[in-house]
Amino acid sequence: MSLTRFTDKVMVVTGAAQGIGQRVAERAAGEGARLALVDRADHVEEVAAELRDQGVDAIALQADLETWEGAESVMAKTHEHFGRLDILINNVGGTIWAQPYEHYTPEQIEAEVRRSLFPTLWCCRAALPYLLESKGNIVNVSSVATRGLMRVPYAAAKGGVNAMTVALAFEYAEHGIRVNATAPGGTEAPPRKVPRNTAEQSEQEKVWYQTLIDQTKATSFMGRYGTLDEQAGPILFLASEDANYITGTIVPVAGGDLG
Repeated sequence: MSLTRFTDKVMVVTGAAQGIGQRVAERAAGEGARLALVDRADHVEEVAAELRDQGVDAIALQADLETWEGAESVMAKTHEHFGRLDILINNVGGTIWAQPYEHYTPEQIEAEVRRSLFPTLWCCRAALPYLLESKGNIVNVSSVATRGLMRVPYAAAKGGVNAMTVALAFEYAEHGIRVNATAPGGTEAPPRKVPRNTAEQSEQEKVWYQTLIDQTKATSFMGRYGTLDEQAGPILFLASEDANYITGTIVPVAGGDLG
Protein backbone atom coordinates (compact mmCIF):
# COMPACT_ATOMS: atom_id res chain seq x y z
CA MET A 1 0.00 0.00 0.00
CA SER A 2 1.27 3.45 -0.90
CA LEU A 3 2.29 5.68 1.99
CA THR A 4 1.73 8.82 -0.07
CA ARG A 5 -1.93 8.55 -1.05
CA PHE A 6 -2.73 11.99 0.35
CA THR A 7 0.37 13.99 -0.55
CA ASP A 8 -0.64 17.68 -0.74
CA LYS A 9 -4.32 16.81 -0.32
CA VAL A 10 -6.21 19.04 2.12
CA MET A 11 -8.39 16.94 4.39
CA VAL A 12 -10.95 18.13 6.93
CA VAL A 13 -11.50 15.63 9.74
CA THR A 14 -14.36 16.39 12.11
CA GLY A 15 -14.51 14.96 15.62
CA ALA A 16 -10.72 14.87 15.48
CA ALA A 17 -9.95 15.43 19.17
CA GLN A 18 -10.17 11.75 20.07
CA GLY A 19 -11.20 8.27 18.99
CA ILE A 20 -11.72 7.37 15.33
CA GLY A 21 -11.30 10.96 14.15
CA GLN A 22 -7.95 11.36 15.84
CA ARG A 23 -6.68 8.06 14.44
CA VAL A 24 -7.83 8.98 10.93
CA ALA A 25 -5.96 12.27 11.22
CA GLU A 26 -2.78 10.62 12.49
CA ARG A 27 -2.75 8.04 9.71
CA ALA A 28 -3.63 10.55 6.99
CA ALA A 29 -0.80 12.75 8.22
CA GLY A 30 1.56 9.83 7.78
CA GLU A 31 0.46 9.63 4.15
CA GLY A 32 1.12 13.27 3.37
CA ALA A 33 -2.22 14.95 4.07
CA ARG A 34 -2.50 18.59 5.05
CA LEU A 35 -5.09 18.65 7.80
CA ALA A 36 -7.84 20.80 9.25
CA LEU A 37 -8.80 19.11 12.51
CA VAL A 38 -12.20 20.08 13.81
CA ASP A 39 -13.88 19.55 17.16
CA ARG A 40 -15.79 21.58 19.70
CA ALA A 41 -13.47 20.32 22.45
CA ASP A 42 -10.23 22.23 22.94
CA HIS A 43 -8.30 18.93 22.99
CA VAL A 44 -8.20 19.24 19.21
CA GLU A 45 -5.52 21.89 19.66
CA GLU A 46 -3.28 19.29 21.33
CA VAL A 47 -3.77 16.80 18.50
CA ALA A 48 -2.88 19.42 15.89
CA ALA A 49 0.16 20.58 17.89
CA GLU A 50 1.50 17.02 18.14
CA LEU A 51 1.18 16.59 14.39
CA ARG A 52 2.85 19.92 13.68
CA ASP A 53 5.75 18.82 15.89
CA GLN A 54 6.15 15.93 13.44
CA GLY A 55 6.32 18.32 10.50
CA VAL A 56 2.68 17.97 9.43
CA ASP A 57 0.82 20.96 8.00
CA ALA A 58 -2.13 20.93 10.40
CA ILE A 59 -4.51 23.46 11.90
CA ALA A 60 -7.08 23.08 14.67
CA LEU A 61 -10.54 24.61 14.38
CA GLN A 62 -12.99 24.65 17.27
CA ALA A 63 -16.62 24.79 16.23
CA ASP A 64 -20.07 23.49 17.06
CA LEU A 65 -20.94 21.51 13.95
CA GLU A 66 -24.51 21.00 15.10
CA THR A 67 -25.03 24.51 13.70
CA TRP A 68 -24.83 25.76 10.11
CA GLU A 69 -22.70 28.68 11.26
CA GLY A 70 -20.11 26.35 12.77
CA ALA A 71 -19.85 24.18 9.66
CA GLU A 72 -19.72 27.13 7.27
CA SER A 73 -16.98 28.80 9.30
CA VAL A 74 -14.83 25.66 9.39
CA MET A 75 -14.90 25.13 5.63
CA ALA A 76 -14.27 28.80 4.91
CA LYS A 77 -11.31 28.92 7.31
CA THR A 78 -9.89 25.71 5.85
CA HIS A 79 -10.07 27.12 2.32
CA GLU A 80 -8.64 30.43 3.45
CA HIS A 81 -5.66 28.74 5.14
CA PHE A 82 -4.81 26.07 2.56
CA GLY A 83 -6.29 27.54 -0.61
CA ARG A 84 -8.27 24.38 -1.33
CA LEU A 85 -10.30 21.54 0.20
CA ASP A 86 -10.01 18.04 -1.25
CA ILE A 87 -11.43 15.56 1.26
CA LEU A 88 -14.07 15.82 3.97
CA ILE A 89 -14.27 13.15 6.67
CA ASN A 90 -17.52 13.58 8.62
CA ASN A 91 -16.88 11.81 11.91
CA VAL A 92 -18.99 13.75 14.43
CA GLY A 93 -21.74 11.73 16.10
CA GLY A 94 -22.33 9.07 18.70
CA THR A 95 -24.92 7.65 21.04
CA ILE A 96 -25.68 9.92 23.99
CA TRP A 97 -28.20 7.72 25.81
CA ALA A 98 -28.91 4.00 25.71
CA GLN A 99 -32.44 3.09 26.78
CA PRO A 100 -35.74 1.71 25.49
CA TYR A 101 -37.44 4.21 23.21
CA GLU A 102 -40.35 4.69 25.60
CA HIS A 103 -37.94 6.25 28.10
CA TYR A 104 -36.52 8.90 25.74
CA THR A 105 -37.81 12.40 26.35
CA PRO A 106 -38.58 14.67 23.38
CA GLU A 107 -35.51 16.72 24.31
CA GLN A 108 -33.28 13.63 24.24
CA ILE A 109 -34.65 12.54 20.87
CA GLU A 110 -33.89 15.94 19.37
CA ALA A 111 -30.42 15.96 20.94
CA GLU A 112 -29.55 12.56 19.46
CA VAL A 113 -30.59 13.67 15.97
CA ARG A 114 -28.77 17.00 16.28
CA ARG A 115 -25.63 15.18 17.39
CA SER A 116 -25.51 12.38 14.83
CA LEU A 117 -27.20 13.76 11.70
CA PHE A 118 -26.93 17.53 11.52
CA PRO A 119 -23.13 17.87 11.64
CA THR A 120 -22.92 15.69 8.53
CA LEU A 121 -25.75 17.53 6.77
CA TRP A 122 -24.25 20.94 7.54
CA CYS A 123 -20.64 20.00 6.74
CA CYS A 124 -21.50 18.42 3.39
CA ARG A 125 -23.42 21.53 2.37
CA ALA A 126 -20.71 23.90 3.59
CA ALA A 127 -17.90 21.96 1.89
CA LEU A 128 -19.58 21.45 -1.50
CA PRO A 129 -18.59 24.78 -3.10
CA TYR A 130 -14.93 24.01 -2.38
CA LEU A 131 -15.18 20.34 -3.34
CA LEU A 132 -16.68 21.35 -6.67
CA GLU A 133 -13.50 23.32 -7.31
CA SER A 134 -11.19 20.44 -6.42
CA LYS A 135 -13.32 17.49 -7.61
CA GLY A 136 -12.88 16.17 -4.10
CA ASN A 137 -14.68 13.52 -2.10
CA ILE A 138 -16.58 12.93 1.12
CA VAL A 139 -16.51 10.02 3.56
CA ASN A 140 -19.25 9.99 6.17
CA VAL A 141 -18.94 7.89 9.31
CA SER A 142 -22.30 6.25 9.93
CA SER A 143 -23.03 3.16 12.06
CA VAL A 144 -24.34 -0.40 11.84
CA ALA A 145 -26.52 0.56 14.81
CA THR A 146 -29.29 1.49 12.39
CA ARG A 147 -30.32 -1.99 13.48
CA GLY A 148 -29.58 -2.05 17.17
CA LEU A 149 -31.06 -2.11 20.63
CA MET A 150 -31.52 0.77 23.07
CA ARG A 151 -30.88 3.65 20.64
CA VAL A 152 -33.78 4.27 18.28
CA PRO A 153 -33.12 8.04 17.84
CA TYR A 154 -29.44 7.38 17.10
CA ALA A 155 -30.46 4.70 14.60
CA ALA A 156 -32.77 7.20 12.91
CA ALA A 157 -30.00 9.79 12.71
CA LYS A 158 -27.48 7.36 11.22
CA GLY A 159 -30.12 6.04 8.83
CA GLY A 160 -30.38 9.64 7.67
CA VAL A 161 -26.60 9.74 7.16
CA ASN A 162 -26.84 6.61 5.00
CA ALA A 163 -29.66 8.05 2.91
CA MET A 164 -27.97 11.40 2.33
CA THR A 165 -24.72 9.65 1.41
CA VAL A 166 -26.40 7.80 -1.45
CA ALA A 167 -28.53 10.76 -2.56
CA LEU A 168 -25.56 13.15 -2.54
CA ALA A 169 -23.41 10.67 -4.46
CA PHE A 170 -26.14 10.29 -7.09
CA GLU A 171 -26.57 14.04 -7.42
CA TYR A 172 -22.88 15.00 -7.64
CA ALA A 173 -21.30 12.10 -9.53
CA GLU A 174 -21.60 14.07 -12.77
CA HIS A 175 -19.47 16.77 -11.13
CA GLY A 176 -16.68 14.34 -10.26
CA ILE A 177 -17.44 14.21 -6.54
CA ARG A 178 -17.54 10.84 -4.78
CA VAL A 179 -19.53 10.36 -1.56
CA ASN A 180 -19.25 7.20 0.53
CA ALA A 181 -19.65 6.13 4.14
CA THR A 182 -18.37 3.55 6.54
CA ALA A 183 -20.69 2.00 9.09
CA PRO A 184 -18.61 1.12 12.16
CA GLY A 185 -19.67 -1.42 14.71
CA GLY A 186 -18.53 -1.35 18.31
CA THR A 187 -15.03 0.10 18.61
CA GLU A 188 -12.51 -0.14 21.41
CA ALA A 189 -11.13 3.29 22.26
CA PRO A 190 -9.54 5.08 25.20
CA PRO A 191 -11.98 6.72 27.63
CA ARG A 192 -13.46 9.85 26.09
CA LYS A 193 -11.81 13.09 27.17
CA VAL A 194 -15.22 14.76 27.02
CA PRO A 195 -18.11 12.32 27.73
CA ARG A 196 -21.18 12.65 25.54
CA ASN A 197 -23.32 12.26 28.65
CA THR A 198 -21.88 13.60 31.89
CA ALA A 199 -24.71 12.33 34.11
CA GLU A 200 -23.87 9.39 36.37
CA GLN A 201 -25.58 6.20 35.17
CA SER A 202 -28.27 4.67 37.35
CA GLU A 203 -28.24 0.92 37.94
CA GLN A 204 -31.05 0.54 35.40
CA GLU A 205 -29.15 2.60 32.83
CA LYS A 206 -26.09 0.39 33.32
CA VAL A 207 -28.23 -2.66 32.55
CA TRP A 208 -29.59 -1.02 29.40
CA TYR A 209 -26.09 -0.05 28.27
CA GLN A 210 -24.85 -3.59 28.84
CA THR A 211 -27.70 -4.80 26.64
CA LEU A 212 -26.34 -2.56 23.88
CA ILE A 213 -22.82 -3.96 24.30
CA ASP A 214 -24.01 -7.58 24.37
CA GLN A 215 -26.12 -7.11 21.23
CA THR A 216 -23.27 -5.37 19.39
CA LYS A 217 -20.89 -8.26 20.01
CA ALA A 218 -23.54 -10.93 19.39
CA THR A 219 -24.45 -9.58 15.94
CA SER A 220 -20.80 -9.34 14.88
CA PHE A 221 -19.63 -12.60 13.29
CA MET A 222 -16.27 -12.01 14.98
CA GLY A 223 -17.92 -11.51 18.36
CA ARG A 224 -15.79 -8.56 19.36
CA TYR A 225 -15.32 -4.81 19.10
CA GLY A 226 -13.01 -3.43 16.42
CA THR A 227 -9.92 -1.29 16.92
CA LEU A 228 -9.38 2.32 15.97
CA ASP A 229 -7.03 1.26 13.19
CA GLU A 230 -9.60 -1.22 11.87
CA GLN A 231 -12.01 1.71 11.53
CA ALA A 232 -9.53 4.25 10.18
CA GLY A 233 -8.24 1.99 7.40
CA PRO A 234 -11.51 1.69 5.45
CA ILE A 235 -12.26 5.41 5.91
CA LEU A 236 -8.92 6.33 4.38
CA PHE A 237 -9.31 3.76 1.59
CA LEU A 238 -12.61 5.35 0.55
CA ALA A 239 -11.01 8.83 0.76
CA SER A 240 -8.11 7.80 -1.45
CA GLU A 241 -7.73 7.42 -5.20
CA ASP A 242 -7.69 3.64 -4.61
CA ALA A 243 -11.49 3.99 -4.39
CA ASN A 244 -11.94 6.16 -7.50
CA TYR A 245 -14.66 3.89 -8.90
CA ILE A 246 -16.64 3.66 -5.67
CA THR A 247 -19.39 6.10 -4.78
CA GLY A 248 -22.78 6.00 -3.08
CA THR A 249 -21.63 3.03 -0.98
CA ILE A 250 -21.95 2.36 2.74
CA VAL A 251 -19.26 -0.09 3.87
CA PRO A 252 -20.02 -1.99 7.10
CA VAL A 253 -16.93 -2.20 9.29
CA ALA A 254 -18.31 -4.36 12.05
CA GLY A 255 -16.86 -7.84 11.91
CA GLY A 256 -19.62 -9.18 9.69
CA ASP A 257 -22.58 -7.25 11.14
CA LEU A 258 -24.24 -5.55 8.17
CA GLY A 259 -26.52 -3.31 10.24
